[in-house]
Amino acid sequence: MFIVSYDIADDKVRTKFSKFLKQYGRRLQYSVYEIKNSQRILRNIKSEVEHRYKKTFTNNDSVIIYGICSSCEKKITRIGYPAQEEQEVVFFG
Repeated sequence: MFIVSYDIADDKVRTKFSKFLKQYGRRLQYSVYEIKNSQRILRNIKSEVEHRYKKTFTNNDSVIIYGICSSCEKKITRIGYPAQEEQEVVFFG
């Protein structure tokens, strides 16, 4: 599993990036996505950030990707009521 967090100042770029991430996972908070998938998906996301989005970034913009090991997933504590329900994400490819 991967957690992708981003801080992008430009509304248009931020909206496009959010829609891009929505293809791969689910939104946990406004600028945080949970992606349960493979290394291939991670490479796709990194490549897209490097080749499409990074050139639009200002000095204040960033994307951070956290890898979560499978044994660590069992230690995640969720408190509160996120906008998205707990659900599995299935990809066909």
